[in-house]
Parts: sequence; structure tokens; C-alpha cells
Amino acid sequence: MNHLSIDELLEELRRRRWVVYIFGPREEPEVCAAVFQWDTCADVLILRGEERASAFRVTTLPDTDVFHPALVSWQYHSTADWTLRAVLTIPPPGDAAAPIQLLQPHPDCVIPMEARQPVTILPANGATADQGDP
Repeated sequence: MNHLSIDELLEELRRRRWVVYIFGPREEPEVCAAVFQWDTCADVLILRGEERASAFRVTTLPDTDVFHPALVSWQYHSTADWTLRAVLTIPPPGDAAAPIQLLQPHPDCVIPMEARQPVTILPANGATADQGDP
């Protein structure tokens, strides 16, 4: 198995055009998250440290808060490196192996509203960092 570091796995997310959110001071973030938006759903990664991370797929509608999902169709909770590997290998929506069962999200699938400011957003297109609301 290829032993990639967490930084290399995060760089792979950026290469695949995920949007990265850095919550808290950029030098010492409280939480980092990444989102890949499909047509009808989003894959979300939440990193709270090297030993605590979560990933999930959530159906998206115009009012969906991807950082506070009501239901998820897939979720994974482990260390940062294993969670990154899991989210990078989930089959795309519409694939025969893609998850479709609706599940109650684990509490780690939520980033409380009060923990979301300040935020630095690194857009998928590699443009300069942006400050704002997710």
C-alpha cells in the first residue's frame, strides 16, 4: 500500500478540486474541512486533528447546510489519514457501488455554527484565499 502523508492526501483533495475551509485562525485552525460538490450531493471531510476525522456524503438541496446534515448516505470516522483515504475512494454518485442508504449522521458530522468563524476558504480553482461565510 502506498503510505501517503496527511499533507499529501490533502493535496490530492485540492488536485481533485475540493473546496477547503479553515475554521479559526489560519496559523492554528480549530477545524479544517473540505467539500466536493456533485450535482445532487456533496462529499464532506472534517478534520479535528490527526486522531479524529470524519467524512460523509450528504444530499444537497438549495438550503442544505453541509456542515450540519440531517441525513447522510455514507459516513466514516477514524484517524485523519484513514478518513482521507476513505473519502478519496468512495464511488461517485450514480455508480453501482455508490452508497444510497440514508443514515443518521454521527455527531462528528457537525461543525457548530459558533465554530465556523473566522473562516478561510481555499476555492477549488486554486484562486487566492477568500474570507467569508461557508
